[in-house]
Amino acid sequence: MRAGPITAWTLAAVAAAPVFAQQFNKSENLAPYIPTPQDVVEKMLRTARVKPGETVYDLGSGDGRIVITAAQQFGARGVGVEISPDLCEKAKARIHGLGLEDRVSMIHGSILRVDLSPANVVTMYLLTTSNERMKPNLEKYLKPGTRVVSNEFPVKGWKPYEVVVMKSSGMEHTIFFYEIGHTN
Repeated sequence: MRAGPITAWTLAAVAAAPVFAQQFNKSENLAPYIPTPQDVVEKMLRTARVKPGETVYDLGSGDGRIVITAAQQFGARGVGVEISPDLCEKAKARIHGLGLEDRVSMIHGSILRVDLSPANVVTMYLLTTSNERMKPNLEKYLKPGTRVVSNEFPVKGWKPYEVVVMKSSGMEHTIFFYEIGHTN
């Protein structure tokens, strides 16, 4: 691939490219893979008031545990977005093994490039600086009333609707709950 100037056409072509054809650079990997403990996953989804039939997007979904739990315990549909091909394949295999393909899917892609407009709930476990990078997309795609739950790290400039502190395996976890339209 030859290097050249980045033009509006280049950016439009990249944005229009199918997710499976995306090429990622290191700046799009926004957080290390640290699995969220299962009891924290469940508390995040309860805090977000997930209802049957809603769509939950998990940004940086790792092994898919949040979207799988959303489907199994809350009757929701789940969409995981994961940049690591290995983690994405692991999640897809688990989803298949559980027979959840009709309600849970994984996108191998960058969370910076995914259309979030179908989401009723967005969950994330990203660094504060990564949340800042995601904030314009969240504000662009999410409609009023969409709930956003961030594990451990706040979204700067947004006022949380609720902050939940819990212990899991002797560690304290903080869950920041936001509702689009009530973030400032």
